[in-house]
Amino acid sequence: MTSPLLSPLELLRSLTLSGLVQEEILRRIKSGEIAAGSRLNELELSQHLQVSRAPVREALRALQEAGLVRLEKNRGVFLRELSDTEVAELYALRATLDEMAGRLLAPKIGEAGILELKQLLAALENASIRDGVNGYFPLNIAFHDRLVEMTGNATLLEMYRQVVNRMHLVRRQSFATAGSSAASHAEHRQILEALQTGDPEAAGAAMRAHVEGGYARNILARAHDPADPDHIIVAGPAPRRRPVARKS
Repeated sequence: MTSPLLSPLELLRSLTLSGLVQEEILRRIKSGEIAAGSRLNELELSQHLQVSRAPVREALRALQEAGLVRLEKNRGVFLRELSDTEVAELYALRATLDEMAGRLLAPKIGEAGILELKQLLAALENASIRDGVNGYFPLNIAFHDRLVEMTGNATLLEMYRQVVNRMHLVRRQSFATAGSSAASHAEHRQILEALQTGDPEAAGAAMRAHVEGGYARNILARAHDPADPDHIIVAGPAPRRRPVARKS
């Protein structure tokens, strides 16, 4: 017997629930609760979120299309593990998007925008000291998302979020490497200083340099992953480094 067609209200509710399930899975990825390669339990998710299994399946299909999970026949759904080549490609793409964001934002950010970013950075650095990677990671995501959002370019923001969501599969471990947060803080301050000049070239270069630094830290973290001590990373080509341009 075929299922009856959903009413518009039921369809909207299903799509809304599916979005909530996606957000919960992304939250677990960001928090480190789900590791790459882990199986996603459809029943557990539906019970935890108190929803039927239909929106869970819809969410998992959407995450599969976004490149975050993979479906294995007769085995289930698993969080994807990115290859070294995919990691290099994602960082290269993000470097380009961040550079574009810096170029767009610098001429328009204004004093209010600079103040907002300073406050976000202060909260970020305090969280790093107080809570370590668990406090730092989500606020770091929020800081960079806000940078791109401030450009006012909706298409850029959409593409940026797609890339960053996939990068969550590998990025968290980078921040666990000794000295990583300190290096990241310094690069954040360089971005802010470049934005304050209003110079598109300087801001774009600073944001690209930060992504390149993150890629280098990711390579180091993955090469020394205690869960896989014999894994040697063969890095893809690093994002192209450009000198930071400054006004004379």
